[in-house]
Amino acid sequence: MKDNPIIIIEDDEDDKYILNSVLDELEVSNPIIWFTNGDDAIEYLATTEDVIFLILCDVNLPGHNGMYLKRAIDSNEELREKSIPFVFYSTAVLQEYVDEAYNEFTVQGFFQKDNDYNSIKEVISVILKYWEHSYHPNTFNVTGNSYRY
Repeated sequence: MKDNPIIIIEDDEDDKYILNSVLDELEVSNPIIWFTNGDDAIEYLATTEDVIFLILCDVNLPGHNGMYLKRAIDSNEELREKSIPFVFYSTAVLQEYVDEAYNEFTVQGFFQKDNDYNSIKEVISVILKYWEHSYHPNTFNVTGNSYRY
């Protein structure tokens, strides 16, 4: 799954810089595809042939927020069937967001951004390691064989 892209939807340039540094330090070999808004991410997801490893999304985005993006993915049958792991990674962690993410969507995680570089690195590492070892529909190719073998 190391060849499968990671999609990051983040509009803050400072956060993007820090995440890039963390991903470099963690020696992540997956291609990273950045979007600053949900609309562009949806367009890409709807048209790509790529098997996406993970979506890491901020809640607060210009235009439509991350909740809107997740709702759009879940309401689109083709995108929902792609079973792309979706994790919120946001400064805004309000109970209403967390409740909505878990009760209304098929979100697989909700993490708060930290100001401490080492904490950010630890959280991103945990997220990536979890999905490297977790089996889900995207883990298998069209012949039913795991991409891991």
